[in-house]
Order: sequence, then structure tokens, then C-alpha cells
Amino acid sequence: MRWPRSARSAALAAAALVLAGCASVDPERQFTPVQQAVRQHTGADLRWARSDAERADIDRRVAELLKTPLDSEAAVQVALLNHRGLQARFAALGIAEAEMVQAMRLPNPGFAFGRTRAGDEREIERSLHLPLLRWLLTPWTGDLAQRRLDRERHALLLAVLDHAAMTRKAWVEAVAAQQSVHYMGQVMQAAEAAAELARRMQQVGNFSALQRAREQAFYADAALNVARAEQQQRATRERLTRLMGLWGAQTAFTLPDRLPDLPADLPERPQIEREALATRLDLQAAQIAVDETARALGLTRSTRLISVVELGLSHNSSNDGPTQRGWEVDLELPLFDWGDAKAARAEAVWRQAIDHAAQLAIDARSQIREAEGQRRSAWLIARHHRDEIVPLRAQIAEQNVLRYNGMLIGVFELLADARAQIASVHDAILAERDFWLADADLRMATLGSPTPSAMAGPMSPAGGGDAGGH
Repeated sequence: MRWPRSARSAALAAAALVLAGCASVDPERQFTPVQQAVRQHTGADLRWARSDAERADIDRRVAELLKTPLDSEAAVQVALLNHRGLQARFAALGIAEAEMVQAMRLPNPGFAFGRTRAGDEREIERSLHLPLLRWLLTPWTGDLAQRRLDRERHALLLAVLDHAAMTRKAWVEAVAAQQSVHYMGQVMQAAEAAAELARRMQQVGNFSALQRAREQAFYADAALNVARAEQQQRATRERLTRLMGLWGAQTAFTLPDRLPDLPADLPERPQIEREALATRLDLQAAQIAVDETARALGLTRSTRLISVVELGLSHNSSNDGPTQRGWEVDLELPLFDWGDAKAARAEAVWRQAIDHAAQLAIDARSQIREAEGQRRSAWLIARHHRDEIVPLRAQIAEQNVLRYNGMLIGVFELLADARAQIASVHDAILAERDFWLADADLRMATLGSPTPSAMAGPMSPAGGGDAGGH
């Protein structure tokens, strides 16, 4: 027998609704694209530990990475594997997917059963209620839930990449602080030697009290700067430890002795603004939000007058009368609430999403230009320290050693010059630190809104260059 076309269409629609109602929860299906994107942008692996065995495997991988001094890429890898806050964030993706699957499933029908008795008469009532409108709207509500899930996935990816960028910056700051402690210690040693020599020379009458106090003040300043550098080292190391999620024996990790070398050249990137706008995850999430609110607005307008339609089937039987069968339809009558407030709210949310996305794009352009400019300026400054200031200080030191050997200058002038030379190396380290922080900011600016770095000015070395006036 061949069914009529209307019957076939109804059957196909019913089959589609049944398939939607059979949607299953699979968190891995949503997490895999995030893993792939993180690997593309950072080169690091991302894992979601959903069992004790997976957690143990992650712990073994982290232990292997911590055996050797951590470079920036290894620190990022440890953070993405080991940080329990990120693991908790992954669970939010599972929650969003479960909500999406729930929205795509058909609402359950309702069944009512009643039994009444009046004397010898017994009556049994049975009724089945179907939320007809909700069934018909399931494809639209499921689509909205899917878009919310897409937005959550973009937000998760952006959070992971931001965590990776903060870890990379924390690594730069920790290594630079470690170097600073080393060089500030050298400054203090030179100041200590000058202070001790001044004390002895005063004892034999070859130095005035003012000259000795001046050298002692240089030494006191140098000791204070060492204490500050050590404090900064502890703070930056602990911040890196937190971002990597380390505790206990894991906190004894080691870092390299110095920052990476500056790149030999920094090529121009005239298209970076356009390229970044195409890859910014926060802009993509904002566009998804605009589409989501637009569809929600259409759904609200379509159902603003009647938002409840239920179909009921009844079957009443009695031992003292014929069986009754029938059906009923429940409608919400728009007598007092015409739905105009819901429609106005949905339209306001949609326009809000449009304006938010537009402003986000404007801010993104500015952030990219700023990050690129900061990176190039920091590179030029660091290169000037490396190629001009440090070599000149070294040349001056060599000439002063020759002058000292020829008895043209005294030991105090030589020590003061040594302090100035060490200070120039320390300033070069801080300039390199600022470049690598700016580089991390630019990487993040091409993917989402960066967390700006606070580029601190160079720490004043003890004594500076004013000690050479003896």
C-alpha cells in the first residue's frame, strides 16, 4: 500500500524528532577540537583527566618534564597538563554539552490516571498529554543550545590559551629575576670590597670620614637591592609555580640560567591586523552570540502570543456505562500578556550583542597595533643595550684596567667602574625580559584579548655610575 505524501512527510518529521530525542552525551566529541586548536597555537598537548588512570599518566608526564631545567615551552606544557583549575574548566564544557543534548531531546509526555467510586459505580479515567508546541520547537531550541555550546567551546579555548600566555610570561619574569639576583650580587660584592678598603684607609689616615661614609652608603644600597631582587625572584617563581599547578616536591623545579637570545631580526608584518581579526577567538565567540540572540529573537516573536499548546487523549471507562474516548487541546490565551515585553527584551539582547561585537572588534584592532608596537620597541631597546651600551661599558672597563695598571687611577675608580659595567648588563637583562613579555602579549593579542604585562623599569644598581668621582 502506498501512503499519501502528507502521511510520508509527517512520518519523516516524526522520525527526525525521534532521532533528536535519542541524542547522546559524549564530552570527548566537544573536547577534541579544543585539543587540536591548542596544539596548533602552542604546540602543547591538552588532556582531560576523567579517570584515575588518566590522572596518573599526566603525573608521570609532568614528572618527566620537571627532571630538566624548564624552558618556556616545557613550562607551558606542564601548566596545560597539570593545572587543576583548567581541569575544572573542562568540566564546564561537559556541562554545556549535557545541556545541549537535553535541549535536543523531546520532552516527555504526561500520563494521568484516576479512579472514582460512587456506590456500586466505579469509574476509571486515563489521559495522555503531549506538549505539542515544545515538540514542534525542538529543532529550534536544539539549534540554540548548539550555538551556546559552540560559544562555551570558544570561551574554553580562549581561557586555555590565555593560561598558556600567562605561564610563558611568568617563566620570563622568573628567569629574569633569577638573573637579576646573580648580577645584583656581583654589584654588592664590588661595593663591599670598596667599603672595606675605605674603612682600612680611614684607619691609617688616608681617607676622610665623608669618603668612607660614601662608600659605605654604596654598599648599603647594593645590599638593599640584592634583598629586593631576591624578594622579586621568590614572588615570580611562586607565581610560575601556581600557574603550573605544582606542589610538594614538584616545587623544586629548576630554570635555565638566562633568557633566550634576542631574534636576529624582526620582519615587518603589515597584514598582522587583518590576519589577527580573522583568528581572534573572542570575536568568533561574539559573532556566535549575535547569531544565537538573532535566532532567539525570531523564536520569541513566533511564540509570543501562544507559548503553550498541549494535546490530550482521554480514555474513561465505567462498570455502569459505555467507555468514553476523546481528545482535548490546551492553549494559553493571550488575554493579559501579549508577549510584547518578551519580544522587546529579546530584541534588546540582540542589539546589545551586536554593539558588543562591534566594540570588541574595534578594541581588538587597537590591542593588536599596541602589542606589535610594544614588541618592536622592546626589541629595539634590548638590541641597543646588547649592541651599544654593554660593549661600550666593557671597553671602558678594559681601558680603566690599563689606567689602573699605569697608576693613573685608583682602586676606588676601578671598583666604581666595575659596578657600572655590571649594572649595564643587568639593565640589558631587564630589556630582554621586556621584549619576551611583549612577544607573549602579541601572541595572545592575535588570538584574544591579552592580559597586559606591567613592564617594570630597570632596578637601580647599588652605586650606579656616581661612584667614579673620587
